[in-house]
Amino acid sequence: MQFKQTLLRASILLAPFAAQSQTTYLPQDAKENIIIERLEIKNGTDSVLNFSKTKPYSRKHFISRIGRMDSTLSLSKVDQYNLYSAMASNLEWATGERTDYLSKKPIAKHFYVTPANFYEVNTKDFFLAVNPVFQYVVAKEKDNDEHLFLNTRGITLRGRIANKVGFAAYVTDNQERVPTYVNSFIKEHDAVPGEGYYKDFKETAYDYFDARGHFSFNAAKFIDITFGYDKNFIGNGYRSLFLGDFANSSLFLKLNTRVWKLNLQNLFMELNATEPRGADHLLGKKYAAMHHLDFAATKWLNVGLFEAIVFGRKDHFEFSYLNPVMFYRSIERQNGSIDNAFFGLDAKANIAHRFQLYGQLLLDEFSLSEVKNHEGWWGNKWAFQGGVKYIDALGIKNLDLQLESNRVRPFTYSHGDSVANYTHYNQPLAHPLGANFQEWIGIARYQPAPKWILQAKGIYYMQGRDTSNTNSFGSNIFLPNTPTYRKNVYGYEVGSGQRTQVGLASFLLSYELKQNLFLEGNALFRKESAITTKNTWVFSTGIRWNMHRREFDF
Repeated sequence: MQFKQTLLRASILLAPFAAQSQTTYLPQDAKENIIIERLEIKNGTDSVLNFSKTKPYSRKHFISRIGRMDSTLSLSKVDQYNLYSAMASNLEWATGERTDYLSKKPIAKHFYVTPANFYEVNTKDFFLAVNPVFQYVVAKEKDNDEHLFLNTRGITLRGRIANKVGFAAYVTDNQERVPTYVNSFIKEHDAVPGEGYYKDFKETAYDYFDARGHFSFNAAKFIDITFGYDKNFIGNGYRSLFLGDFANSSLFLKLNTRVWKLNLQNLFMELNATEPRGADHLLGKKYAAMHHLDFAATKWLNVGLFEAIVFGRKDHFEFSYLNPVMFYRSIERQNGSIDNAFFGLDAKANIAHRFQLYGQLLLDEFSLSEVKNHEGWWGNKWAFQGGVKYIDALGIKNLDLQLESNRVRPFTYSHGDSVANYTHYNQPLAHPLGANFQEWIGIARYQPAPKWILQAKGIYYMQGRDTSNTNSFGSNIFLPNTPTYRKNVYGYEVGSGQRTQVGLASFLLSYELKQNLFLEGNALFRKESAITTKNTWVFSTGIRWNMHRREFDF
Protein backbone atom coordinates (compact mmCIF):
# COMPACT_ATOMS: atom_id res chain seq x y z
CA MET A 1 0.00 0.00 0.00
CA GLN A 2 2.85 2.39 0.86
CA PHE A 3 4.46 1.80 -2.53
CA LYS A 4 1.21 2.49 -4.39
CA GLN A 5 0.60 5.68 -2.43
CA THR A 6 4.16 6.83 -3.04
CA LEU A 7 3.97 6.34 -6.80
CA LEU A 8 0.52 7.88 -7.05
CA ARG A 9 1.56 10.92 -5.03
CA ALA A 10 4.65 11.35 -7.16
CA SER A 11 2.51 11.28 -10.31
CA ILE A 12 0.04 13.79 -8.88
CA LEU A 13 2.80 16.13 -7.73
CA LEU A 14 4.31 16.12 -11.21
CA ALA A 15 0.98 16.54 -13.02
CA PRO A 16 0.82 20.38 -12.68
CA PHE A 17 4.07 20.58 -14.65
CA ALA A 18 2.63 18.61 -17.55
CA ALA A 19 3.58 19.99 -20.93
CA GLN A 20 1.80 19.52 -24.24
CA SER A 21 1.57 16.28 -26.23
CA GLN A 22 1.06 13.28 -23.94
CA THR A 23 1.19 9.74 -25.27
CA THR A 24 -0.43 6.33 -24.95
CA TYR A 25 1.18 3.01 -25.82
CA LEU A 26 0.55 0.27 -28.35
CA PRO A 27 -0.95 -2.89 -26.82
CA GLN A 28 0.91 -6.16 -26.32
CA ASP A 29 1.97 -7.76 -29.63
CA ALA A 30 0.34 -4.94 -31.62
CA LYS A 31 0.19 -5.54 -35.36
CA GLU A 32 1.89 -2.14 -35.84
CA ASN A 33 5.10 -3.65 -34.46
CA ILE A 34 5.71 -5.38 -37.80
CA ILE A 35 5.83 -2.20 -39.91
CA ILE A 36 7.74 -0.31 -37.18
CA GLU A 37 10.42 -3.02 -37.11
CA ARG A 38 10.67 -3.21 -40.91
CA LEU A 39 10.88 0.56 -41.38
CA GLU A 40 13.56 0.82 -38.71
CA ILE A 41 15.74 -1.75 -40.51
CA LYS A 42 14.96 -0.38 -43.99
CA ASN A 43 15.93 3.14 -42.99
CA GLY A 44 18.80 1.97 -40.80
CA THR A 45 19.66 5.38 -39.37
CA ASP A 46 16.40 6.83 -38.06
CA SER A 47 16.96 8.83 -34.88
CA VAL A 48 13.54 7.89 -33.46
CA LEU A 49 12.89 4.32 -34.57
CA ASN A 50 16.35 3.17 -33.52
CA PHE A 51 15.28 3.58 -29.87
CA SER A 52 13.25 0.40 -30.15
CA LYS A 53 14.55 -1.63 -27.20
CA THR A 54 11.82 -0.66 -24.73
CA LYS A 55 8.25 -1.79 -25.36
CA PRO A 56 5.37 -1.11 -25.55
CA TYR A 57 6.01 1.55 -28.17
CA SER A 58 4.82 5.11 -27.62
CA ARG A 59 2.21 6.12 -30.17
CA LYS A 60 3.43 9.70 -30.04
CA HIS A 61 6.99 8.79 -30.99
CA PHE A 62 6.58 5.79 -33.28
CA ILE A 63 3.24 6.18 -35.09
CA SER A 64 3.78 9.82 -35.96
CA ARG A 65 7.32 8.98 -37.09
CA ILE A 66 6.49 6.13 -39.47
CA GLY A 67 3.71 8.26 -40.99
CA ARG A 68 6.35 10.65 -42.33
CA MET A 69 8.52 7.94 -43.89
CA ASP A 70 6.36 6.84 -46.81
CA SER A 71 7.90 9.34 -49.25
CA THR A 72 11.48 8.66 -48.14
CA LEU A 73 11.51 4.88 -48.64
CA SER A 74 10.57 2.56 -51.47
CA LEU A 75 7.78 0.50 -49.91
CA SER A 76 6.09 -2.60 -51.25
CA LYS A 77 2.34 -2.82 -51.65
CA VAL A 78 2.15 -4.82 -48.43
CA ASP A 79 4.24 -2.28 -46.50
CA GLN A 80 2.03 0.51 -47.78
CA TYR A 81 -1.04 -1.35 -46.54
CA ASN A 82 0.58 -2.00 -43.15
CA LEU A 83 1.49 1.68 -42.89
CA TYR A 84 -2.06 2.76 -43.78
CA SER A 85 -3.46 0.25 -41.30
CA ALA A 86 -1.18 1.60 -38.56
CA MET A 87 -2.38 5.14 -39.24
CA ALA A 88 -6.04 4.08 -39.35
CA SER A 89 -5.70 2.32 -35.98
CA ASN A 90 -3.99 5.32 -34.35
CA LEU A 91 -5.73 8.35 -35.85
CA GLU A 92 -4.86 10.67 -32.98
CA TRP A 93 -1.24 10.50 -34.18
CA ALA A 94 -1.79 9.85 -37.90
CA THR A 95 -0.22 12.11 -40.51
CA GLY A 96 -2.14 13.43 -43.48
CA GLU A 97 -5.79 14.38 -43.73
CA ARG A 98 -8.28 12.69 -41.42
CA THR A 99 -10.69 12.33 -44.33
CA ASP A 100 -8.26 9.82 -45.87
CA TYR A 101 -9.14 7.36 -43.10
CA LEU A 102 -12.93 7.74 -42.81
CA SER A 103 -15.20 4.74 -43.36
CA LYS A 104 -17.27 4.69 -46.51
CA LYS A 105 -20.30 3.24 -44.71
CA PRO A 106 -20.48 4.02 -40.96
CA ILE A 107 -22.97 2.03 -38.90
CA ALA A 108 -25.96 4.14 -37.78
CA LYS A 109 -23.83 7.25 -38.48
CA HIS A 110 -22.10 6.98 -35.10
CA PHE A 111 -20.28 3.64 -35.11
CA TYR A 112 -17.20 2.79 -37.17
CA VAL A 113 -16.94 6.30 -38.51
CA THR A 114 -13.31 5.27 -38.94
CA PRO A 115 -12.48 1.67 -39.93
CA ALA A 116 -10.58 0.70 -36.77
CA ASN A 117 -12.67 2.17 -33.94
CA PHE A 118 -16.15 1.04 -32.89
CA TYR A 119 -16.90 4.41 -31.28
CA GLU A 120 -14.78 7.52 -31.49
CA VAL A 121 -14.87 11.08 -30.18
CA ASN A 122 -12.41 13.53 -31.72
CA THR A 123 -12.75 17.15 -30.63
CA LYS A 124 -10.30 19.92 -29.83
CA ASP A 125 -9.82 19.00 -26.15
CA PHE A 126 -10.93 15.37 -26.01
CA PHE A 127 -10.18 12.19 -27.91
CA LEU A 128 -11.73 8.80 -27.11
CA ALA A 129 -11.64 5.48 -28.95
CA VAL A 130 -13.68 2.53 -27.66
CA ASN A 131 -13.48 -1.00 -29.10
CA PRO A 132 -14.81 -4.44 -28.25
CA VAL A 133 -12.36 -7.22 -27.43
CA PHE A 134 -13.17 -10.76 -28.48
CA GLN A 135 -11.32 -13.98 -29.14
CA TYR A 136 -12.69 -17.46 -29.56
CA VAL A 137 -10.36 -20.33 -30.36
CA VAL A 138 -11.17 -24.05 -30.52
CA ALA A 139 -8.41 -26.64 -30.67
CA LYS A 140 -7.81 -30.37 -30.71
CA GLU A 141 -4.87 -32.00 -28.99
CA LYS A 142 -3.64 -35.47 -29.85
CA ASP A 143 -4.57 -38.08 -27.20
CA ASN A 144 -6.80 -35.62 -25.34
CA ASP A 145 -10.51 -36.43 -25.28
CA GLU A 146 -11.48 -32.88 -24.28
CA HIS A 147 -11.40 -30.04 -26.78
CA LEU A 148 -9.23 -27.02 -25.98
CA PHE A 149 -10.60 -23.51 -26.17
CA LEU A 150 -10.14 -19.84 -25.38
CA ASN A 151 -13.20 -17.63 -24.88
CA THR A 152 -12.44 -13.93 -24.30
CA ARG A 153 -14.85 -11.00 -24.11
CA GLY A 154 -14.12 -7.47 -23.06
CA ILE A 155 -13.52 -3.85 -23.94
CA THR A 156 -10.57 -1.59 -24.62
CA LEU A 157 -10.39 2.19 -24.72
CA ARG A 158 -7.87 4.97 -24.93
CA GLY A 159 -7.97 8.73 -25.10
CA ARG A 160 -6.48 12.07 -24.23
CA ILE A 161 -7.70 15.14 -22.40
CA ALA A 162 -6.74 18.63 -23.61
CA ASN A 163 -3.72 17.05 -25.26
CA LYS A 164 -2.09 16.91 -21.81
CA VAL A 165 -3.20 13.65 -20.20
CA GLY A 166 -3.43 10.30 -21.97
CA PHE A 167 -5.27 7.26 -20.65
CA ALA A 168 -5.95 3.67 -21.70
CA ALA A 169 -7.75 0.63 -20.31
CA TYR A 170 -8.20 -3.02 -21.30
CA VAL A 171 -10.56 -5.39 -19.44
CA THR A 172 -11.46 -8.95 -20.43
CA ASP A 173 -13.14 -12.02 -18.94
CA ASN A 174 -11.53 -15.28 -20.06
CA GLN A 175 -12.20 -19.01 -19.94
CA GLU A 176 -9.48 -21.30 -21.26
CA ARG A 177 -8.53 -24.97 -21.52
CA VAL A 178 -4.88 -25.36 -22.45
CA PRO A 179 -2.66 -28.11 -23.92
CA THR A 180 -1.32 -30.77 -21.57
CA TYR A 181 2.21 -29.34 -21.32
CA VAL A 182 0.82 -25.90 -20.42
CA ASN A 183 -1.46 -27.49 -17.85
CA SER A 184 1.61 -29.11 -16.28
CA PHE A 185 3.20 -25.65 -15.99
CA ILE A 186 0.07 -24.29 -14.29
CA LYS A 187 -0.04 -27.15 -11.78
CA GLU A 188 3.67 -26.80 -11.01
CA HIS A 189 3.69 -23.01 -10.62
CA ASP A 190 0.14 -22.25 -9.44
CA ALA A 191 -0.03 -19.73 -12.30
CA VAL A 192 -1.69 -19.36 -15.69
CA PRO A 193 1.01 -18.04 -18.08
CA GLY A 194 0.76 -14.28 -18.42
CA GLU A 195 -2.11 -13.92 -15.97
CA GLY A 196 -2.77 -13.38 -12.28
CA TYR A 197 -5.48 -14.78 -10.03
CA TYR A 198 -7.55 -17.54 -11.61
CA LYS A 199 -10.30 -20.03 -10.75
CA ASP A 200 -10.92 -23.56 -11.93
CA PHE A 201 -13.56 -23.80 -14.65
CA LYS A 202 -15.36 -26.99 -15.66
CA GLU A 203 -12.79 -29.01 -13.67
CA THR A 204 -10.07 -28.98 -16.36
CA ALA A 205 -10.17 -25.34 -17.55
CA TYR A 206 -9.44 -21.94 -16.05
CA ASP A 207 -11.31 -18.68 -15.55
CA TYR A 208 -9.54 -15.33 -15.07
CA PHE A 209 -9.84 -11.58 -15.57
CA ASP A 210 -7.21 -9.60 -17.45
CA ALA A 211 -7.48 -5.92 -16.54
CA ARG A 212 -4.84 -3.36 -17.51
CA GLY A 213 -4.63 0.40 -17.73
CA HIS A 214 -2.47 3.49 -17.46
CA PHE A 215 -2.46 7.26 -17.64
CA SER A 216 0.43 9.38 -18.93
CA PHE A 217 1.61 12.95 -19.32
CA ASN A 218 4.72 15.02 -20.08
CA ALA A 219 6.56 16.41 -17.06
CA ALA A 220 8.82 18.34 -19.43
CA LYS A 221 9.46 18.51 -23.15
CA PHE A 222 11.61 15.37 -23.18
CA ILE A 223 10.14 13.40 -20.25
CA ASP A 224 7.09 11.11 -20.47
CA ILE A 225 5.62 9.80 -17.23
CA THR A 226 3.29 6.79 -17.10
CA PHE A 227 1.54 5.26 -14.10
CA GLY A 228 -0.35 2.04 -14.68
CA TYR A 229 -0.85 -1.69 -14.43
CA ASP A 230 0.40 -3.56 -17.50
CA LYS A 231 3.34 -5.42 -19.05
CA ASN A 232 6.71 -4.01 -20.14
CA PHE A 233 9.50 -5.48 -22.29
CA ILE A 234 13.16 -4.57 -22.77
CA GLY A 235 15.04 -5.85 -25.82
CA ASN A 236 14.88 -6.46 -29.57
CA GLY A 237 14.62 -10.24 -29.40
CA TYR A 238 11.76 -12.68 -29.35
CA ARG A 239 12.81 -13.29 -25.75
CA SER A 240 14.27 -10.85 -23.28
CA LEU A 241 16.86 -11.68 -20.65
CA PHE A 242 16.27 -8.30 -18.95
CA LEU A 243 12.47 -7.98 -18.70
CA GLY A 244 9.93 -10.00 -20.67
CA ASP A 245 6.14 -9.96 -21.00
CA PHE A 246 5.59 -13.61 -20.05
CA ALA A 247 4.50 -12.93 -16.46
CA ASN A 248 1.36 -11.26 -15.17
CA SER A 249 0.90 -7.49 -15.49
CA SER A 250 2.25 -5.38 -12.63
CA LEU A 251 1.77 -1.97 -11.07
CA PHE A 252 4.46 0.43 -12.32
CA LEU A 253 5.66 4.00 -12.57
CA LYS A 254 7.66 4.66 -15.73
CA LEU A 255 9.73 7.72 -16.59
CA ASN A 256 11.07 7.90 -20.13
CA THR A 257 13.57 10.64 -20.95
CA ARG A 258 14.61 11.10 -24.58
CA VAL A 259 17.16 13.81 -25.29
CA TRP A 260 20.14 14.20 -27.65
CA LYS A 261 21.36 10.65 -28.44
CA LEU A 262 20.03 9.18 -25.19
CA ASN A 263 16.90 7.38 -24.10
CA LEU A 264 16.67 6.64 -20.35
CA GLN A 265 13.81 4.58 -18.97
CA ASN A 266 13.22 4.34 -15.21
CA LEU A 267 10.79 1.61 -14.18
CA PHE A 268 9.55 1.10 -10.63
CA MET A 269 7.34 -1.96 -10.10
CA GLU A 270 5.30 -3.59 -7.35
CA LEU A 271 5.39 -7.39 -7.69
CA ASN A 272 3.78 -10.36 -6.00
CA ALA A 273 6.03 -12.69 -4.03
CA THR A 274 5.94 -16.45 -4.64
CA GLU A 275 3.01 -17.87 -2.71
CA PRO A 276 0.47 -20.70 -2.97
CA ARG A 277 -2.70 -19.71 -4.79
CA GLY A 278 -5.71 -18.89 -2.66
CA ALA A 279 -8.44 -16.34 -2.06
CA ASP A 280 -9.30 -14.13 0.93
CA HIS A 281 -5.77 -13.38 2.06
CA LEU A 282 -3.30 -10.63 1.24
CA LEU A 283 -0.52 -11.78 -1.08
CA GLY A 284 2.99 -10.82 -0.11
CA LYS A 285 4.61 -7.94 -2.02
CA LYS A 286 8.06 -7.26 -3.30
CA TYR A 287 9.47 -4.53 -5.49
CA ALA A 288 11.71 -3.92 -8.46
CA ALA A 289 13.54 -0.84 -9.69
CA MET A 290 15.07 -0.87 -13.18
CA HIS A 291 17.04 1.49 -15.37
CA HIS A 292 17.75 1.12 -19.07
CA LEU A 293 19.95 3.68 -20.82
CA ASP A 294 20.06 3.48 -24.63
CA PHE A 295 22.76 5.44 -26.46
CA ALA A 296 22.87 6.04 -30.22
CA ALA A 297 26.61 5.46 -30.61
CA THR A 298 26.33 5.94 -34.38
CA LYS A 299 23.40 6.45 -36.72
CA TRP A 300 23.06 2.68 -37.11
CA LEU A 301 24.37 1.33 -33.77
CA ASN A 302 22.71 1.56 -30.36
CA VAL A 303 24.32 0.32 -27.16
CA GLY A 304 22.65 0.14 -23.78
CA LEU A 305 23.15 -0.32 -20.06
CA PHE A 306 20.64 -2.09 -17.84
CA GLU A 307 20.43 -2.50 -14.09
CA ALA A 308 17.77 -3.83 -11.77
CA ILE A 309 17.15 -4.49 -8.11
CA VAL A 310 14.50 -6.86 -6.75
CA PHE A 311 13.84 -6.60 -3.03
CA GLY A 312 11.30 -7.28 -0.33
CA ARG A 313 10.63 -5.36 2.88
CA LYS A 314 8.10 -6.31 5.56
CA ASP A 315 7.54 -2.84 6.93
CA HIS A 316 8.56 -0.29 4.29
CA PHE A 317 9.55 0.48 0.72
CA GLU A 318 13.28 1.13 0.18
CA PHE A 319 13.12 4.75 -0.97
CA SER A 320 16.81 4.89 -1.87
CA TYR A 321 15.95 2.83 -4.97
CA LEU A 322 13.75 5.66 -6.26
CA ASN A 323 16.98 7.33 -7.36
CA PRO A 324 16.38 7.94 -11.10
CA VAL A 325 20.06 7.71 -12.08
CA MET A 326 22.43 4.76 -12.20
CA PHE A 327 23.91 2.82 -10.31
CA TYR A 328 21.80 0.64 -8.06
CA ARG A 329 24.63 -1.67 -7.04
CA SER A 330 26.29 1.01 -4.91
CA ILE A 331 22.98 1.74 -3.15
CA GLU A 332 22.41 -1.98 -2.60
CA ARG A 333 25.82 -2.29 -0.94
CA GLN A 334 25.09 0.67 1.32
CA ASN A 335 21.93 -1.16 2.42
CA GLY A 336 23.91 -4.26 3.38
CA SER A 337 23.97 -6.20 0.05
CA ILE A 338 20.85 -8.19 0.90
CA ASP A 339 18.90 -7.56 -2.30
CA ASN A 340 19.02 -9.16 -5.75
CA ALA A 341 21.06 -6.95 -8.09
CA PHE A 342 21.51 -7.29 -11.87
CA PHE A 343 23.61 -5.49 -14.45
CA GLY A 344 23.36 -5.81 -18.22
CA LEU A 345 24.76 -4.66 -21.54
CA ASP A 346 22.94 -4.73 -24.86
CA ALA A 347 23.55 -3.69 -28.44
CA LYS A 348 21.66 -3.44 -31.70
CA ALA A 349 22.95 -2.64 -35.18
CA ASN A 350 21.06 -2.07 -38.44
CA ILE A 351 23.15 -3.15 -41.42
CA ALA A 352 22.73 -2.72 -45.20
CA HIS A 353 19.01 -1.86 -44.87
CA ARG A 354 18.30 -5.59 -44.60
CA PHE A 355 19.76 -6.89 -41.34
CA GLN A 356 19.53 -6.19 -37.66
CA LEU A 357 22.00 -7.74 -35.21
CA TYR A 358 21.11 -7.64 -31.52
CA GLY A 359 22.26 -9.07 -28.22
CA GLN A 360 22.04 -8.92 -24.44
CA LEU A 361 24.47 -9.83 -21.66
CA LEU A 362 23.06 -10.10 -18.13
CA LEU A 363 25.29 -10.41 -15.06
CA ASP A 364 23.63 -11.59 -11.87
CA GLU A 365 26.86 -12.54 -10.12
CA PHE A 366 30.29 -12.97 -11.69
CA SER A 367 33.86 -13.85 -10.69
CA LEU A 368 36.55 -13.82 -13.39
CA SER A 369 38.91 -15.95 -11.32
CA GLU A 370 36.23 -18.65 -10.93
CA VAL A 371 35.55 -18.56 -14.68
CA LYS A 372 39.25 -19.18 -15.31
CA ASN A 373 39.19 -22.14 -12.91
CA HIS A 374 36.67 -23.94 -15.17
CA GLU A 375 35.19 -25.75 -12.17
CA GLY A 376 31.59 -24.63 -12.62
CA TRP A 377 31.25 -22.34 -9.61
CA TRP A 378 27.55 -21.99 -8.79
CA GLY A 379 27.85 -18.22 -8.26
CA ASN A 380 28.84 -17.45 -11.84
CA LYS A 381 25.31 -16.45 -12.79
CA TRP A 382 24.99 -14.83 -16.18
CA ALA A 383 22.89 -14.97 -19.34
CA PHE A 384 23.62 -14.20 -22.99
CA GLN A 385 21.45 -13.55 -26.04
CA GLY A 386 22.47 -13.15 -29.66
CA GLY A 387 20.20 -12.73 -32.66
CA VAL A 388 19.77 -11.53 -36.23
CA LYS A 389 16.79 -10.33 -38.25
CA TYR A 390 16.77 -10.39 -42.06
CA ILE A 391 13.96 -8.56 -43.86
CA ASP A 392 12.96 -9.10 -47.50
CA ALA A 393 15.07 -12.22 -47.27
CA LEU A 394 16.54 -13.74 -50.42
CA GLY A 395 15.07 -10.89 -52.43
CA ILE A 396 11.49 -11.90 -51.56
CA LYS A 397 9.46 -8.89 -50.49
CA ASN A 398 7.95 -9.10 -46.99
CA LEU A 399 9.66 -12.37 -46.14
CA ASP A 400 11.30 -11.76 -42.78
CA LEU A 401 13.59 -14.23 -41.00
CA GLN A 402 14.88 -14.24 -37.43
CA LEU A 403 17.38 -16.46 -35.64
CA GLU A 404 18.05 -16.17 -31.92
CA SER A 405 20.08 -17.97 -29.28
CA ASN A 406 19.64 -17.67 -25.51
CA ARG A 407 21.94 -19.19 -22.89
CA VAL A 408 21.36 -18.85 -19.14
CA ARG A 409 23.62 -20.39 -16.51
CA PRO A 410 22.30 -22.28 -13.47
CA PHE A 411 20.95 -20.21 -10.54
CA THR A 412 20.73 -17.00 -12.60
CA TYR A 413 17.76 -14.86 -11.44
CA SER A 414 17.53 -16.81 -8.13
CA HIS A 415 18.36 -15.39 -4.71
CA GLY A 416 19.29 -16.49 -1.21
CA ASP A 417 15.64 -16.31 -0.14
CA SER A 418 12.34 -17.09 -1.86
CA VAL A 419 11.23 -13.43 -1.99
CA ALA A 420 13.79 -11.42 -3.97
CA ASN A 421 14.09 -13.85 -6.90
CA TYR A 422 13.42 -12.42 -10.38
CA THR A 423 9.77 -13.49 -10.51
CA HIS A 424 6.25 -12.10 -10.29
CA TYR A 425 3.02 -13.89 -9.48
CA ASN A 426 4.73 -17.31 -9.58
CA GLN A 427 6.17 -16.66 -13.06
CA PRO A 428 9.64 -15.61 -14.31
CA LEU A 429 10.08 -11.91 -15.03
CA ALA A 430 12.52 -12.48 -17.90
CA HIS A 431 12.74 -15.76 -19.84
CA PRO A 432 9.85 -18.23 -19.30
CA LEU A 433 12.27 -21.17 -18.84
CA GLY A 434 13.93 -19.64 -15.79
CA ALA A 435 17.61 -20.72 -15.88
CA ASN A 436 20.08 -23.49 -16.74
CA PHE A 437 19.30 -23.82 -20.46
CA GLN A 438 20.49 -23.27 -24.02
CA GLU A 439 17.79 -22.25 -26.50
CA TRP A 440 17.59 -21.71 -30.27
CA ILE A 441 14.69 -19.94 -32.00
CA GLY A 442 13.97 -19.60 -35.72
CA ILE A 443 11.06 -17.57 -37.13
CA ALA A 444 9.95 -17.03 -40.72
CA ARG A 445 7.14 -14.55 -41.38
CA TYR A 446 5.78 -13.97 -44.88
CA GLN A 447 3.11 -11.53 -46.00
CA PRO A 448 2.28 -12.48 -49.59
CA ALA A 449 -0.63 -10.04 -49.78
CA PRO A 450 -1.77 -7.11 -47.62
CA LYS A 451 -4.18 -9.03 -45.36
CA TRP A 452 -2.42 -12.39 -45.22
CA ILE A 453 0.32 -13.53 -42.84
CA LEU A 454 2.04 -16.92 -42.83
CA GLN A 455 4.41 -17.64 -39.97
CA ALA A 456 6.55 -20.67 -39.18
CA LYS A 457 8.36 -20.96 -35.88
CA GLY A 458 10.84 -23.47 -34.55
CA ILE A 459 12.18 -23.61 -30.98
CA TYR A 460 14.68 -26.05 -29.51
CA TYR A 461 16.11 -25.94 -26.01
CA MET A 462 18.16 -28.12 -23.71
CA GLN A 463 17.67 -27.57 -19.99
CA GLY A 464 19.09 -29.16 -16.88
CA ARG A 465 16.11 -29.47 -14.58
CA ASP A 466 16.05 -29.98 -10.85
CA THR A 467 15.49 -33.54 -9.66
CA SER A 468 13.41 -32.35 -6.66
CA ASN A 469 12.53 -29.28 -4.61
CA THR A 470 15.31 -30.21 -2.19
CA ASN A 471 18.04 -30.84 -4.77
CA SER A 472 18.41 -27.75 -6.94
CA PHE A 473 20.59 -27.69 -10.06
CA GLY A 474 19.66 -24.07 -10.72
CA SER A 475 16.79 -24.29 -13.20
CA ASN A 476 14.02 -23.49 -10.72
CA ILE A 477 14.63 -19.82 -9.94
CA PHE A 478 11.91 -19.82 -7.27
CA LEU A 479 14.06 -21.95 -4.96
CA PRO A 480 16.66 -20.22 -2.74
CA ASN A 481 20.23 -20.78 -3.96
CA THR A 482 21.42 -21.60 -0.43
CA PRO A 483 23.07 -24.90 0.64
CA THR A 484 19.79 -26.36 1.92
CA TYR A 485 18.68 -26.59 -1.72
CA ARG A 486 22.01 -26.28 -3.53
CA LYS A 487 24.11 -29.29 -2.55
CA ASN A 488 27.52 -28.27 -3.96
CA VAL A 489 29.74 -25.27 -4.60
CA TYR A 490 31.25 -26.44 -7.91
CA GLY A 491 30.25 -28.64 -10.81
CA TYR A 492 27.39 -26.59 -12.27
CA GLU A 493 27.24 -26.11 -16.03
CA VAL A 494 24.38 -25.47 -18.43
CA GLY A 495 22.57 -28.80 -18.60
CA SER A 496 23.52 -30.01 -15.11
CA GLY A 497 20.76 -32.02 -13.47
CA GLN A 498 18.05 -33.92 -15.31
CA ARG A 499 18.89 -33.20 -18.93
CA THR A 500 15.69 -32.35 -20.84
CA GLN A 501 15.38 -31.56 -24.54
CA VAL A 502 12.33 -29.88 -26.06
CA GLY A 503 11.56 -29.18 -29.69
CA LEU A 504 8.56 -27.08 -30.71
CA ALA A 505 7.36 -26.23 -34.21
CA SER A 506 4.30 -24.20 -35.18
CA PHE A 507 2.68 -22.83 -38.32
CA LEU A 508 0.22 -19.91 -38.37
CA LEU A 509 -2.10 -18.75 -41.15
CA SER A 510 -3.76 -15.38 -40.43
CA TYR A 511 -6.20 -13.28 -42.48
CA GLU A 512 -7.31 -9.78 -41.48
CA LEU A 513 -11.02 -9.68 -42.32
CA LYS A 514 -11.29 -6.02 -41.33
CA GLN A 515 -9.18 -3.65 -39.23
CA ASN A 516 -7.91 -5.60 -36.20
CA LEU A 517 -10.27 -8.56 -36.83
CA PHE A 518 -8.37 -11.75 -37.69
CA LEU A 519 -9.35 -15.25 -38.77
CA GLU A 520 -6.57 -17.68 -37.87
CA GLY A 521 -5.51 -21.29 -38.01
CA ASN A 522 -2.54 -22.81 -36.23
CA ALA A 523 -0.76 -26.16 -36.01
CA LEU A 524 1.75 -26.97 -33.26
CA PHE A 525 4.00 -29.95 -32.62
CA ARG A 526 5.99 -30.37 -29.40
CA LYS A 527 8.40 -33.13 -28.37
CA GLU A 528 9.92 -33.39 -24.91
CA SER A 529 12.65 -35.91 -24.14
CA ALA A 530 13.93 -36.59 -20.63
CA ILE A 531 13.47 -39.85 -18.74
CA THR A 532 10.57 -40.51 -21.09
CA THR A 533 9.47 -38.93 -24.37
CA LYS A 534 6.25 -36.93 -24.73
CA ASN A 535 4.85 -35.88 -28.08
CA THR A 536 1.84 -33.70 -28.74
CA TRP A 537 0.04 -32.22 -31.74
CA VAL A 538 -2.38 -29.29 -31.37
CA PHE A 539 -4.55 -27.93 -34.18
CA SER A 540 -6.56 -24.76 -33.61
CA THR A 541 -8.74 -22.27 -35.43
CA GLY A 542 -10.35 -19.09 -34.22
CA ILE A 543 -11.27 -15.45 -34.51
CA ARG A 544 -9.42 -12.60 -32.78
CA TRP A 545 -10.59 -8.99 -32.44
CA ASN A 546 -8.58 -6.13 -30.90
CA MET A 547 -6.33 -8.29 -28.74
CA HIS A 548 -3.10 -10.28 -28.82
CA ARG A 549 -2.74 -13.94 -29.76
CA ARG A 550 -2.29 -16.37 -26.86
CA GLU A 551 0.83 -18.48 -27.43
CA PHE A 552 2.68 -20.94 -25.21
CA ASP A 553 6.18 -21.15 -26.66
CA PHE A 554 8.06 -23.14 -24.04
